[in-house]
Amino acid sequence: MTTSFDGALCDGGHRMQVRVFYEDTDFSSAVYHASYLRFMERGRTNFLRLLGTDQRGLFEDVKGEETGFAFVVRSMQIDFYKPAFMDDVLDIITNPKDVRGASITLLQQCKRGDVLLVEARVRVAFVAGGKPQRLPRFLRTAMQGGSDHH
Repeated sequence: MTTSFDGALCDGGHRMQVRVFYEDTDFSSAVYHASYLRFMERGRTNFLRLLGTDQRGLFEDVKGEETGFAFVVRSMQIDFYKPAFMDDVLDIITNPKDVRGASITLLQQCKRGDVLLVEARVRVAFVAGGKPQRLPRFLRTAMQGGSDHH
């Protein structure tokens, strides 16, 4: 079941909104830098859910296989351009940029209206038992539909 707070698939990627709460801010009333990481994590998780999977579902799909399937962040390059503040409504935009056998590089943006606040390139790997595994075919195909892979 999906809900409005799951966001929506659009233009080969995903878009969702979050409202900034007091708990997301620091002493200066600006959004604390680590809060953006949580917002982007929600965006990645909801993107996968709307593509027809979720991490819990991946565990169920591999009965008889090694347990411990998950997506793990391998690297992240992040730029902070402008602050967000309490009660702002932010768009969290996630787009696949490079889809490989066992990993995906995603471009994630946090925007307030048309203003880019934070941008990150996030490489996630699909792992089982602590080792990289090939992405499930349906997921690789869905991601490549919106990527500029080579």
